[in-house]
Amino acid sequence: MNTELEGKVAIVTGAAGGIGRELVRGLLGAGAKVAALDVDEKRLDELTAMHDEAAGAGRLVAARTDIARFEECEAAVAQARADLGGLHILVNNGALGMGVIRIDHMTELVEIHEITPETWDRFVTVNLSGAWYMTRAAIDGLLSQRWGRIVNVTTSFFTMLRGRFHPYGPAKAGLEAMSAGHAGEFEGRGVTVNVVVPGGPSDTPMVPMEAGFDRSAMIPPTAMMPPILWLCSEAGGAHTGDRYVAANWDTRADPADAAEGCRAPIGWPDLAQNPVWPGGRPDE
Repeated sequence: MNTELEGKVAIVTGAAGGIGRELVRGLLGAGAKVAALDVDEKRLDELTAMHDEAAGAGRLVAARTDIARFEECEAAVAQARADLGGLHILVNNGALGMGVIRIDHMTELVEIHEITPETWDRFVTVNLSGAWYMTRAAIDGLLSQRWGRIVNVTTSFFTMLRGRFHPYGPAKAGLEAMSAGHAGEFEGRGVTVNVVVPGGPSDTPMVPMEAGFDRSAMIPPTAMMPPILWLCSEAGGAHTGDRYVAANWDTRADPADAAEGCRAPIGWPDLAQNPVWPGGRPDE
């Protein structure tokens, strides 16, 4: 077993989904203890059964958690700290996909009249507020110990801006912007914030078979593991405020070189250089 993250405790949201399962496996394999959070209790049970040795050794706990409810996020963080002995890593991966609205949404894109206000609110609460809730619940402990890694899973800029791909695209764009703001807020205080994206459609249940893609040509969920594990390591601690495209990570290269090859700033920093502001520029 790789022991690079031995002694570290990680929370993964959306842990029972396609990407989440791989992240749990990767973090456990690197020696971390993991709290796996998901709203689907049955799939959490399946995940625990997949890692029965880690669960039996007290290295994996699973908790049904609706990240759309702040009190449940607080409880999950408290449980992770109590059961696993601390918290060092937060991976905000949980999200609703467009299949919640209609299973054939990739071949017949969704129009605004198909989206109810309740659906819009649920997407925004899960896909954006859920990551804020988890960060808010975890941040005091991370800052006080001056060691923390926050990784937010957003999406491609194409998806964020695509017509008829609401509410998923705008909610993920909000998460991208929030990530940039948090990276700036926590910089120099021991807590890094970065974004990792697959880089295109990933071969997970969030992209239904009805999409018509050649599944072998899609990005495997395992592609998300190398950049996220590196960001959670000591070496990754020198970087904050970046986005990493997992599909462009060269697994044959040294991790630092692989990171350099798929790294860019979070969001749209070039658009923020010349604000119209009293006195010239706002204080940092």
